Amino acid sequence: MTEERHLSPLNDWHEAHGADIAFEDGYPWNNHEGTDPMVEYEAIRTATGIWDLHSTSKYDVSGPDAGRMIQRRFSNALEGMTDGSVRYGAWMNADGTMIDEGNVYRLAPDHFWLTINSPGIEDWFRETADGLDAQIKHTTTDYSLIAAQGPTSEATLQSITERDLSGLGYFRFWPEPTKVAGVRAWVLRTGFSGEKGYEVLSAPGDALTIWEALIAAGGVPFGITAIDLARTEVGLLIMAVDYKANEISPYDLSMDRFIKTDTECVGAAALAAHGANPPKRFKTLRIEGEQAPDYGAPVTKDGKEVGVVTSPASSPRVGTIGLAILDTDVAVDGEKVDVAVGGSTVPATVDVLSVYDPEKKKPRG
Repeated sequence: MTEERHLSPLNDWHEAHGADIAFEDGYPWNNHEGTDPMVEYEAIRTATGIWDLHSTSKYDVSGPDAGRMIQRRFSNALEGMTDGSVRYGAWMNADGTMIDEGNVYRLAPDHFWLTINSPGIEDWFRETADGLDAQIKHTTTDYSLIAAQGPTSEATLQSITERDLSGLGYFRFWPEPTKVAGVRAWVLRTGFSGEKGYEVLSAPGDALTIWEALIAAGGVPFGITAIDLARTEVGLLIMAVDYKANEISPYDLSMDRFIKTDTECVGAAALAAHGANPPKRFKTLRIEGEQAPDYGAPVTKDGKEVGVVTSPASSPRVGTIGLAILDTDVAVDGEKVDVAVGGSTVPATVDVLSVYDPEKKKPRG
């Protein structure tokens, strides 16, 4: 059976410029945009990189009990959110395992947007929505989403945006549309790069107008290869790489600050029990030598396996690193371990998740 494919509204542009396009669950992700991925990465770190995020799974939740429908599956608390605020967290099963992670955007008390990795999981939300007056709709193909990420992203985006971006705080968005490149769009102060950044949501038919205006303003298109290096440097998770659905607790991924156990979440009790003494933690390893380990490389201590590398990388800024899930007793900054590399082992040192920007000052701008 042939997989149904949902093309980005920018597909013709990508193909014309030599993008390497791969499909996952029927949705396109570009490995690169026809240029050297390291050039694309440098744009993220030094200028403004732009990314076609059309394939990001999007959902619209509305109704008097919209917040409760979300909260029953969300590890973080929605309490205290105001219109235009954003919360990140894990999407939970009752047994305390997570199926995914992502953001909640509040447009109004009875209206929210969700961004998640997984498409088509509306029924999963409905399973725990008994007695609630709320509706959820999968809206991935209803909107275009374009990211502008990098230290000059505010200036780049401001040059084509009607409203003043200086007043838009980190992890906030404008719940009412503005004009971007002369078309109707919503601006979100979120991203996945570890740099200051924005995301622009619009009708699919307006995507090319915004995309080309960003390029004219200095934006450099980038793909998965570039952003994978950038997000590894700052310890950001990616599904199916750092974790698999239904297998792990968010505590084992060191998501503690995005977990609240006094909510209506179906996994709250299981999370509280697991969080009392989580057996695993998520850290960065600084690995000696220039060769990065393979995905899934074992981590050992005195010959005993104590973890696994999930996201290895060779970074021009922080050296050879790897995100890793480690036994809690060795997941201590400065702890010495060994990592399998090229048929042997090399020394590594446990460090903070965001080795590029430990205090995360850059995305806050």
